[in-house]
Amino acid sequence: MRCRAYILLLLLTAAGSFANGQSAEPGLVKISFVNTVTGKPILLDSTVFTNPFSETYTITRFKYYISNLALTFPEGVFKELDSYHLVDQSNAQSLSFGFTALAGTYDGLVFLLGVDSLRNVSGAQSGALDPLNDMFWTWNTGYIMAKMEGRSPQSKLVNRKVEYHIGGFAGVNSVLKNIKLTFPVPVNVSAGKTTEIIIETDFAAWWQQPNELKISEHPVCSSPGELAKKIADNYSKMFRVRQIINP
Repeated sequence: MRCRAYILLLLLTAAGSFANGQSAEPGLVKISFVNTVTGKPILLDSTVFTNPFSETYTITRFKYYISNLALTFPEGVFKELDSYHLVDQSNAQSLSFGFTALAGTYDGLVFLLGVDSLRNVSGAQSGALDPLNDMFWTWNTGYIMAKMEGRSPQSKLVNRKVEYHIGGFAGVNSVLKNIKLTFPVPVNVSAGKTTEIIIETDFAAWWQQPNELKISEHPVCSSPGELAKKIADNYSKMFRVRQIINP
């Protein structure tokens, strides 16, 4: 069934693609993430950052899920199959991944920030969704969609810890976020060649707009709920396309 679904997806995508000047010959699309704080690279356990409330902090862990990724063009989308990726600042290999796409011109990228509700209740899984990645709570509460751990003098926790484990996939406090990025220049996927899309992630988005998050008031968030939802509303704006490298 999965093979048939894959063939059907290709046929449906190709039908729209030909109308957009695309061919059935595939190319490789590489997605790379550069994690920063207001433009400064995140160096775990070392760099001291300052948030908008003059609170200082260091980051010791930073992870988030990217799933259901698709390239967009005027007539439709081209979806990556089995699209689940864990971006982990401590693992350089996780900061880039690639997939095969139909050759042609694309104008944007869409993805889910987090893990879709179905996979949250699908039992033990492997790869990026393996519970051993330390991004899973229970079958009832599901995956941690984004995680930041660090330290701050303003934290009232033991050892001045800061801990944000953001999850919740159902109801009014779902933290799942659909992200849409428009390319500054068209992405041209060419048969047999590699196109790279470099995305900058700015952790500073976690602190403000629309909700103020002060370490002194909220040094920890480790369960689904209203606070997790507010933090997710903030960090949904942390992505921008930094560069397109066409072949």
